[in-house]
Amino acid sequence: MQRFLQSDRRDRKTPYRKSLHLNSSTAGVEASTGTGAAASHAWLGDALPDVPLSKAQSRVVDVIARNPQLSSYSDIAEIAQRADVNNSTVVRAAQHLGYRGWPDLQRELRSRYLVMISTEDTLTEHGEHRSPLHDALNHDIENLRLTLDSNTADEAEAAIAAMAAAKSITVVGLGSFAGPASVMAHLGSTMGYPITLENRGAVHLASSVNALGPGDVLVVINMWRSMRQIIVTAEAAKQAGAKVIAISDMRRGRLAAVADHLLVVASEGISFFQSVTAANSLVYGLLAGMEAAHPERSRAAIRRTQQLWKDLDIYLD
Repeated sequence: MQRFLQSDRRDRKTPYRKSLHLNSSTAGVEASTGTGAAASHAWLGDALPDVPLSKAQSRVVDVIARNPQLSSYSDIAEIAQRADVNNSTVVRAAQHLGYRGWPDLQRELRSRYLVMISTEDTLTEHGEHRSPLHDALNHDIENLRLTLDSNTADEAEAAIAAMAAAKSITVVGLGSFAGPASVMAHLGSTMGYPITLENRGAVHLASSVNALGPGDVLVVINMWRSMRQIIVTAEAAKQAGAKVIAISDMRRGRLAAVADHLLVVASEGISFFQSVTAANSLVYGLLAGMEAAHPERSRAAIRRTQQLWKDLDIYLD
């Protein structure tokens, strides 16, 4: 299904960067983690693997580690200048670290930086809007482009195949991220898939997944701050033999580690909250693939659903 995810993989300019304004609450955040090389890397978590680096690549990593805000928002040329390398070296360093290029690495860095600062500081980071509507739409266009660059058609097809073959599918999303989870569960069930939504968490989450095992699929939609109960649930489902599909804005971390299939989305918004636009679009692509995997069953289920709409007199027309 090559139409689902294709990209020219160009190195694009950083999305949504009004001006890189350093402020007392965010610019010095690296100093709050302590002193020394180990401390300067603390905000990165496992984003940068421990792999051998050339001298030039080491300078790139050092610039990234010591400058969270700069590395999360600056253009590639600024990183290259500070590391005394050319742009191509920054791209190769990102690829050597396991990313598809600088945009993919910077998306990961920005996701971790926004977790590190407070919700209020996120407002300061994003600054004032010229037009909230146009800024939000333009930024989501860039989020969609980054998401397109972050996933291959094969990765999407593998996730679709897992759901098409599943005995049951449970979709988990809490808070704002219950939105795309609800879309997947609702439209998936409309097509006749054995799919349920869990958007309550806590004891409800435990009850929803305690019977998952071989042949079942757990879809987890989690961005921004990692929710402990969701991560533990995914690990338990994996241990029980279920397949785990993760939709996340981080390529590394506990959720990524447990996922059989990982799909990465860009989720930064223009205010204090994350955007789920790219996650919703990715879900729509998965649903289209799920329909194509079982066209006759899907169409029969859709016909039954439409008849029920009429029988229940749901719509005015």
